[in-house]
Amino acid sequence: MAATKTPAKKTTAAKAPARKPATSKAPAKAAPAKAAKPAPAKAAAAKPPVKDKMTKTAMLSEISQNTGLTRKDVSAVMDELEGLIERHVKKRGVGEFSLPGLLKVKTVKKPAQKARKGVPNPFKPGETMDVPAKPASVRVRVTPLKKLKEMAQK
Repeated sequence: MAATKTPAKKTTAAKAPARKPATSKAPAKAAPAKAAKPAPAKAAAAKPPVKDKMTKTAMLSEISQNTGLTRKDVSAVMDELEGLIERHVKKRGVGEFSLPGLLKVKTVKKPAQKARKGVPNPFKPGETMDVPAKPASVRVRVTPLKKLKEMAQK
């Protein structure tokens, strides 16, 4: 009798074609926006390397010319980036900030070192010296990421 009470299985294959594709409206809106913006990555690759070290003012001017933003807007972005990095690396922060593809900023806590007496002097063999104590400190370590390493190789 158990075989007669089993319910028939419902098929879900009939419901799958009923969904409308979501891509019908999205390309019409996205295409004009993409066409209006210039591609900064290609423009940066075509430019010659910088011969002299840039000042902050020169950097702001260069970025504003290449992006079409005002110097004030670029300066505001740089200031906000500075504040963002500060909030990441300060005392109770995460201790790590990453600028995707370019660099990673980490804080490394160094423990205190005790004073040592009678240490051999590396500059004058045969003499001993006293090394003073060092307090605990926090070091900032900046490591390059893939894109930055590739830029240096070109």
